[in-house]
Amino acid sequence: MNHTRASLVTPVLIAGCGIIMINFAIRASFGVFQIPIAQDYGWLRSEFSMAIAIQNLAWGIGQPIFGALAERLGERLAITLGAGMYAAGLLLSSFATTPEAHQMLEVLVGFGIAGTGFGVILAVVGRAASDAHRSMSLAIATAAGSAGQVFGAPLAQWLLGMMPWQSVFVIFAIAILCTLAFLPMLRTGRPATKSELEETLGQILIRAGRDPSFTLIFLGFFSCGYQLAFVTAHFPALVTEMCGAIDPSGTLASLGISTTATLGAVAISLIGVANIAGTLLAGYLGNHFPKKYLLAGIYTGRTIAAALFISLPITPISVLVFSVAMGAMWLATVPLTSGLIAHIYGLRYMGTLYGIVFFSHQLGSFLGVWLGGRLYDIYGDYTMVWWIGVGVGAFSAIVHLPVRENRPAPVAV
Repeated sequence: MNHTRASLVTPVLIAGCGIIMINFAIRASFGVFQIPIAQDYGWLRSEFSMAIAIQNLAWGIGQPIFGALAERLGERLAITLGAGMYAAGLLLSSFATTPEAHQMLEVLVGFGIAGTGFGVILAVVGRAASDAHRSMSLAIATAAGSAGQVFGAPLAQWLLGMMPWQSVFVIFAIAILCTLAFLPMLRTGRPATKSELEETLGQILIRAGRDPSFTLIFLGFFSCGYQLAFVTAHFPALVTEMCGAIDPSGTLASLGISTTATLGAVAISLIGVANIAGTLLAGYLGNHFPKKYLLAGIYTGRTIAAALFISLPITPISVLVFSVAMGAMWLATVPLTSGLIAHIYGLRYMGTLYGIVFFSHQLGSFLGVWLGGRLYDIYGDYTMVWWIGVGVGAFSAIVHLPVRENRPAPVAV
């Protein structure tokens, strides 16, 4: 038993969890700043939404770049560069007074998230883990992102009660630099297999490009980005404006949740709590069942949960129920998708290939965040953009079914 535990919980896994936890604590809090920043400068909702949309797009563009950088020059250099860009983007954003300046600086934040996020960390964790523990190790590292989400949004809301949002950005910039303390623990000793050493990056990119399954995985990850980014950026505001009033004598009020603004921040935290269990379960099931069917099931569950939430009256109870249901499936797709890529294409270039697939995720993120703000300004609420999310979720459930979980033959160049 002790041997099993030692082989699963490694310094690499601990360090990876610490970096991802801080990364996601900050990233998951941006929705809390939606209303304060808009009110501070009189911006339209779509203007701040565009900043977060650009952040997500830059994250997607940066992910394969940082993945390749980590594989060529080392994970520590990639993470150091990512943390520096993340901190610089946050610090400079605290001085931005126009939508255009804020939007431009979110490029730095997006690249910083890429350099300290899933693409780099999951690749190093996957390479350090044994075959028997890889799926669970990827799930634990992913769940660490949810743990960061648990306290990120409430922490931002609490800090906003004591200081302006600009000061909170400075504090978060310092926090992301603290992740560099984990770098000495990131040592991977797994040697590449003979076939992985013989195959170049160009060859594996050609092999993946010719494989219909890679295309299906790429397309399927789009809705994950759309749904997660929209909820992260807009759900606190949606709850603040569309949810029914909280009973001042009820249980929520007795727990300190007396306003819908507080409920919105707590909802993001609750999603993170539920996803810790959901992601760990996904990692366990990924060792025992075909990952493509698990992914199809998760997207189906998200589609049903989202459709029911928007169809029924939005109340404090329905917000909490939806948060738990959506949270259980929130990042559960990540260890399954990254594990599927590692299974089909090997571990040597996992970071680059996952980064390419993740670009689809971030295209969805860009669209979800931007449409959220744009359609809000047109219609005055989030109903239309929410139903679009329901549709793309159903699409992802379908496209994963034909994926073939076998490794295609190497390509000769």
